Amino acid sequence: MLGSDFWHHPLVETAGYFSVVVLCLFVSMILFEVVTKYKNWDEIKRGNVAVALATGGKILGVCNIFRYSINQHTSFIEMLGWGLFGFTLLIFAYFLFEFLTPKFNVDEEIAADNRSVGFISFTISLGLSFVIGASIS
Repeated sequence: MLGSDFWHHPLVETAGYFSVVVLCLFVSMILFEVVTKYKNWDEIKRGNVAVALATGGKILGVCNIFRYSINQHTSFIEMLGWGLFGFTLLIFAYFLFEFLTPKFNVDEEIAADNRSVGFISFTISLGLSFVIGASIS
């Protein structure tokens, strides 16, 4: 049986955090695929820069939230719980962005490769991830 020192070795902890966050990132990308009206990876494959920016911002945002969660919490369960809570807030921010722009539909503009909207979406995801991360720490 492995001793408790094994589980607290930095290489083992890093591999564990990495694995959990990659899994959470994968799940979050599936959820973002469900809530957007366009197909992220199909649009990126076709060269839609606006979708790539919006998706990249979501990836950076989720990873940044988990970075804060890893730094501030001492157990996998706490890290996972706060990371998922932060991700939920990021999803909420996405819907809020759509709601606060009544003059145009964010999803339609991003699907149409409106890079300005894609960049703003990127900035909102990344910027709010810092606020969310700081609040969960």
